[in-house]
Amino acid sequence: MKQIALPILGLFFCSMSFAQKNSIEFYTSKAPFKMPKVEQPTFANKTFNIKNYGAVADAKTLNTQAFAAAIADCNKNGGGVVLVNEGIWLTAPIELKSNVNLHLDKGAVIQFTTDHSQYPIIKAGGTSTSYTPASPIYSYDAENIAITGDGIIDGAGDSWRQVKKSKVAPAIWNEMNKTGVLSNDGKIWWPSREAMLGEDYLKNTKKAKGTLTPEDYLPARDFLRPYMVYFVNCKNILVQGVTIRNSPKFVFYPTRCTNLTISGANIFNDWWAQNGDGIDISACKNVVVYNTTVSVGDDGICMKSSGKSGGADDANLENILIAECTVYRAHGGFVIGSNTDGGMKNIYVTNCKFTGSDVGIRVKSNAGRGGKVQNIYCDNIEMKNIVNEAILFDTYYEDVVAGKDKVTTTAKDKIPEFTNFYLSNITCEGAATAIYMNGLAEMPVHNIHFDNVSIKANKGFVANYAEDIDCSKIKLNTSKPLYKLENTKNITGVN
Repeated sequence: MKQIALPILGLFFCSMSFAQKNSIEFYTSKAPFKMPKVEQPTFANKTFNIKNYGAVADAKTLNTQAFAAAIADCNKNGGGVVLVNEGIWLTAPIELKSNVNLHLDKGAVIQFTTDHSQYPIIKAGGTSTSYTPASPIYSYDAENIAITGDGIIDGAGDSWRQVKKSKVAPAIWNEMNKTGVLSNDGKIWWPSREAMLGEDYLKNTKKAKGTLTPEDYLPARDFLRPYMVYFVNCKNILVQGVTIRNSPKFVFYPTRCTNLTISGANIFNDWWAQNGDGIDISACKNVVVYNTTVSVGDDGICMKSSGKSGGADDANLENILIAECTVYRAHGGFVIGSNTDGGMKNIYVTNCKFTGSDVGIRVKSNAGRGGKVQNIYCDNIEMKNIVNEAILFDTYYEDVVAGKDKVTTTAKDKIPEFTNFYLSNITCEGAATAIYMNGLAEMPVHNIHFDNVSIKANKGFVANYAEDIDCSKIKLNTSKPLYKLENTKNITGVN
């Protein structure tokens, strides 16, 4: 595939995390629930340098086999560090195995190829019966794994992603049109015709054949954008120091993992990146996201949870600490949803900054994908220049694929429930709306507590189907009326 002449803004996006104020242990001890110690991986004192396996840092030689051989040797010989020295190392997907620390020296760039034929069609992981192009970095059912160092990992995402004309400047749009294809209405740029037609191809092929083989997916490979760093059913994970950028889809997507630490990392996608989420923690337990900077094209630091849980108060996602993180451009700074049907509880977000994001704290779901979300604590949050809502609860969320129309769901199962949120010591300097709540008639947003919250915005507090909301310690600097309430009860502190 030809390299796309699309400029990657933020090419040198790295080392932007703020100096840490307090340790992870400090925040663990201050958590308003019993936050367990998150076990980090440990590695044998052995080094496996990819240069010793034939890797060449010339940005042209494909080093896939060298990475695979070094990782296999490390895994078979008790584990250790797979070392990537300074230079640009071109490669196809890398499978990370147990007891391996993939370490990038300062000045090292792992550059994934734009040749999509080098991305094999593999099982999507876990119990999934579907197939996907292999993620640039992936690991299934592994333990004791890490990605560390001061280097950069670039996923060649601009060779995969479609782009909306409305999101980019005319100069960039004109440059993009030198490659790829346009949708019939001229509003969506696709990197290839296979990407544009892939969805319809899969739909028609499934209808004709029923069960599809991996070979059946090949014509739709360009459409099936992989997640960039994708860990499934893994334990004891560390991502530290690295810059991960330019992803085909979500940048970092751990699902059903336990004991995960992200520390001092930088996560970047261009702001026009369709479905270009930064960090999506999905149905994981015992997670720390610490001193990490995010600027992306979709949600910033996002919690997701799907699948069956146990009883009513059980949750597939629980015990999450997010501290001293900064989010710039994103659809939301700290985000919950939209998948919440697996349940969520015990999330502590503290000492974070959201600047220029579409929404500051964004809680979203809808009937058909909702579940119980409870015991969520956001404390010491500083927001500036928020495009839309500073704080949002929305149970009518519909994500819309580029080129598709919004369709309101009529599902009556998997009803979202947002309850027992505690938002304290929050400031916002500039937003379109201060607080927005939109619950369901059968399940209002309820038991939300605000303490020392100060927001400067154009509009005030807007709520529909909300109950038992404590507003007594909210200060709104907005145009009047400060409150617009419909179908609500027990809203205290409203003048």
